[in-house]
Amino acid sequence: MKETAVPDALELLKIRRSVKPREMSAPGPSPAELDTILTIGARVPDHGKLTPWRFIVFEGDARMRAGEIIAKVFASKNPQSPAADVDIEKRRLTDAPLVIGVVSLTKPHPKVPPWEQELSAGASAMNIVTAATALGYGACWLTGWFAFDRDVLDGLGLKADEKLAGFIHIGTPSKPMEDRPRPALGDIVTRF
Repeated sequence: MKETAVPDALELLKIRRSVKPREMSAPGPSPAELDTILTIGARVPDHGKLTPWRFIVFEGDARMRAGEIIAKVFASKNPQSPAADVDIEKRRLTDAPLVIGVVSLTKPHPKVPPWEQELSAGASAMNIVTAATALGYGACWLTGWFAFDRDVLDGLGLKADEKLAGFIHIGTPSKPMEDRPRPALGDIVTRF
């Protein structure tokens, strides 16, 4: 675990915030920390025990290989784009030292509708973000056009019936984190 004071669970949840991938650097989680993060990612509500999610780990050269797929699809669909734009697409997963793709897969079930299974994948993504934060890392859950493009998803090895819930970027914050304004409870809470 990183050399930082870890707040208790409620304090952690109160202060958690996303860190932009461009504001992250190495080091990323160790292999043992990654196992912890993934174990916590798999510990979410899963009615019917369907395991409607799986993880793809992008670290080291795999981040650039995935970027090559993203850039190739972008270039084929945007043939007039300048080389600089294609290069931006190539670097989509390279800012943070670790990126975890959360894949959502729904299965037919008489009592567990697809929406509930997709929410389970979302819960998994949020647990990954929270676990990384608890270990002292910055984390950010992002999508982007390429998370919804079937050609990119095929290139990353997703099956035809799988979707990407998002990419979780994880690394060491390179500058102090600043919070953003949060909604007042009075604006978002009603009582029935």
